[in-house]
Amino acid sequence: MTNDQRPDADPQSYPQAPEAGTGHGVSASSRRIGAGGEPARRFRKRWWIAGCLVSAAGIWLIAAFLSFTAEVSRMRPPQDPRADAIVVLTGGQERIEKAVALLGEQRAQRLLISGVYPGTTARQISARTATDKDLFACCVDLDRKALNTIGNANETTLWAREHGFSSLMLVTSAYHMPRATMELSAAMPELQLVAYPVVAEELQLEDWYLRPQTIRLLLREFVKYTLARARVSTIGLPDGD
Repeated sequence: MTNDQRPDADPQSYPQAPEAGTGHGVSASSRRIGAGGEPARRFRKRWWIAGCLVSAAGIWLIAAFLSFTAEVSRMRPPQDPRADAIVVLTGGQERIEKAVALLGEQRAQRLLISGVYPGTTARQISARTATDKDLFACCVDLDRKALNTIGNANETTLWAREHGFSSLMLVTSAYHMPRATMELSAAMPELQLVAYPVVAEELQLEDWYLRPQTIRLLLREFVKYTLARARVSTIGLPDGD
């Protein structure tokens, strides 16, 4: 009876339960959960920060666009504009007509039409604007080199310095005025600018938010203005562009 070798009597034949208090299974599981949870928390934090930055940038852009449109909508020509000379940036018949009329009223001594198409002659411009031929011959210069607003600024600066002008009346569309003024001021900081905005009748900036075509025009100009502002504030105005 003392040599009973029944399998059920052998303690080694039974599975061994973990000792109380060791908690091996729970600890391993906890480590696995913890190891996966920390990267997930870091990932969510990064996305949260990125989302906040994108939202802040979006809010800033909307606010800046509304400020830009408000500034453009409030633009009006000065009551008694006068300067040494006038520069008009091509892009609309109303601009050139108004600039020529200001010259005819002796608001300035000389006029530069910047950005003229190479094939356009002085006689054609004179005929389209009904300008006196003698006035056009004596006091109007044509710039055919400028291809964009940067080129307008460069060519206008060369012309103003050549003639010794210290003040300049800038004639362009109201929506284009902020960018044109900034480019010309960057090219010639010492020049005194008199802004003369021209508003086309069909544009109707007062209720721009009701007109899809005007909204698209203002959005395009706002993007150009924002990029130009960033460039001017960092590298200034490129030479000869």
